Amino acid sequence: MSKIVNGASLQPRSGTAPEKIVLLFHGFGSSGADMISLAPQWQDALPGTLFLAPHAPQRCGMMGAGYQWWGLSGFAPSALAAGAASAAPAIHAFIDRKLAQYGLTDADLALVGFSQGTMMALHVALRRPRAVAAVVGYSGMLAETAGLGHGDFAKPPVLLVHGTADPVVPIAALHMSESELKRLGVDVKTHISYGVAHSVDPVGLQLGRDFIAEAFDRPA
Repeated sequence: MSKIVNGASLQPRSGTAPEKIVLLFHGFGSSGADMISLAPQWQDALPGTLFLAPHAPQRCGMMGAGYQWWGLSGFAPSALAAGAASAAPAIHAFIDRKLAQYGLTDADLALVGFSQGTMMALHVALRRPRAVAAVVGYSGMLAETAGLGHGDFAKPPVLLVHGTADPVVPIAALHMSESELKRLGVDVKTHISYGVAHSVDPVGLQLGRDFIAEAFDRPA
């Protein structure tokens, strides 16, 4: 199993030991250094939170200095399912290690993804032994739901944000993912960013921050 190493991080603004963790999953060909750029804009609302943005374990041959959760050759459902499943064990191990390190539980953790990172955040969150506090997915999709048909699995609240002008992952992916998550009994909210391409706009960023802050405030 590939091991995930620390990429970029931002310590709690409070200056205290972490009370919560937000784990940020970057997109295909990107890195933790790119994804951590969200964190400073969320710190005021989440002062006791440690932000972690690890690099995916594989170098991305197509993108030079970037990383990939798996080699993305297409959007065929079988390929996405196999790719997400192959990357998941390393992420679960990383999460378990970090929660143990800081004496926290899944209820103290939120997962945030962009594009391929959203696929990983959703895949992992639905397969944790206990539900994480929240999942926020930008410009991505639900890769697959194999093995989740019996209903006995973690169902964290999910927010999906997607731009209508996304040329990489079409907006249709949001509607498909929302429908499938609701079918599985997951509480899912969505926001459509009109005219936005494969990126996160300020409104989407604010909605993600508020969604996580609200989830962390909810009684366990």
